[in-house]
Amino acid sequence: MSSANLELKFYSGQSVFYEEAGYEPLPCIADRNEIYPFCGYYRAILPMEEVIAVGFGSALLTKNSKCVYVYDEMASTGYGKYMTVAQAEEIAAADPKYDWRIHFMAPLSDLHYQRQGRQNWVLYEKGAGFA
Repeated sequence: MSSANLELKFYSGQSVFYEEAGYEPLPCIADRNEIYPFCGYYRAILPMEEVIAVGFGSALLTKNSKCVYVYDEMASTGYGKYMTVAQAEEIAAADPKYDWRIHFMAPLSDLHYQRQGRQNWVLYEKGAGFA
């Protein structure tokens, strides 16, 4: 690659991550090592053992904004049948060049995570919920 091409690539406005992954990572909105009290507790990096479900509300796994998995308490059949972040990671790892996200939407809080590499689901947005 010539120095002109390298310079163009470096200053093109798209990160190297975008070139490799196919999407732009969103910034983490919290300290990655902390646990935060916000209508229950949440983490800036989503643990692999976390269940993709909420007690009341909805939870989603999306791939480029298209729904891959939906949890809805109205359709719930009982605890233990929910997808975990580890299962979502397995699906996303098989197709990593897409923008994978997990959304938890409950009455008093909503949390939104984006996959940014292997086993790295980063909190990029939080809100006060739908109530």
